[in-house]
Amino acid sequence: MKLLIVVDMQRDFIDGCLGTKEAQAVVEPIREKILRYRASGDMVIFTRDTHGEDYMNTQEGRNLPIPHCIKGSAGWGIHDRLPVEDSAVVDKPSFGSPALAHMVSGLENIESIELVGVCTDICVISNAMLLKAALPEVPVAVDSTCCAGVTPESHETALKAMTACQIQILP
Repeated sequence: MKLLIVVDMQRDFIDGCLGTKEAQAVVEPIREKILRYRASGDMVIFTRDTHGEDYMNTQEGRNLPIPHCIKGSAGWGIHDRLPVEDSAVVDKPSFGSPALAHMVSGLENIESIELVGVCTDICVISNAMLLKAALPEVPVAVDSTCCAGVTPESHETALKAMTACQIQILP
């Protein structure tokens, strides 16, 4: 089985308070990829950045003082164009999710893992690294055309860092 991880494709990161034109541009390619994975009988898992009302009092909130992805808010939701039905959704309180790595480690017959989503330089790289560490013999890839970073430059830097850690970057 092949596994697609859709990282944090939430309204706040796409067209909300932390949205970018680059994030908006990857919505349709990610939608098409999700549909291809499902048509092949493969698995799709979504992650969802999830913060509480106390976000500004957290370490992340002090470093990124823009309330976002507050549980239950409109910006917390997965973008409407992305079909979430029939997929597991993993809520994560920070960049990388050990719970996601644990969940994936418990699956059988994983041939490969592919990640797409936002932000390449924060949450995509964090989860790719955790998955690579948890499953060192499973090929992990990131589709660079289905990811967006905080800036185009930080996106490219993250792709180079993942390459150095034997995560395949798909063109």
